[in-house]
Amino acid sequence: MADYEEKMKKAEESLEAEYATIRAGRANPHILDKIKVDYYGTPTGMQGVANISVPDARTLMITPWEAKMVKEVEKAIQTSDLGLNPSNDGKSVILHFPELTEDRRKELAKDIKKKGEAAKVAVRNIRRDANESVKKQNKAGEISEDEMKLEEDKIQKATDKFVAEIDKLVDAKTKEIMTV
Repeated sequence: MADYEEKMKKAEESLEAEYATIRAGRANPHILDKIKVDYYGTPTGMQGVANISVPDARTLMITPWEAKMVKEVEKAIQTSDLGLNPSNDGKSVILHFPELTEDRRKELAKDIKKKGEAAKVAVRNIRRDANESVKKQNKAGEISEDEMKLEEDKIQKATDKFVAEIDKLVDAKTKEIMTV
């Protein structure tokens, strides 16, 4: 049972990490988590090559530890799917986050709900696997019918708990996106 709960927790954490990379019109350093920079031929995470700071609510400043990496960082951001145009002052790359349009907010809200549904499907698939495991144990004579029913109840309670938590995440992120 603990293994399956751990898998459900991972599905929730994965969704949280994915939501952290969604742009809400405010500067958030986690938006750069998925971007890899070519660091001497090796794809490296942004935090591995630069210091990222937030000078104000709509600006991110990325200061590479090596001056010659400014162009590589800029190129990595331009080729990403962030939809942002970086500018550089020779030492740092600056990202300005424009205000999101109403259409873009609605589009992001739909995407957030879709990702939430995918996470709930993952949790339900884990529930199915856990139930199958319990039924196999019952058929093999390892546990009784009563124990099987108790385990299935525990599995269902864990599933309900994680689905509710995912719903809370979806609602919070949607509210964040829709707030002007």
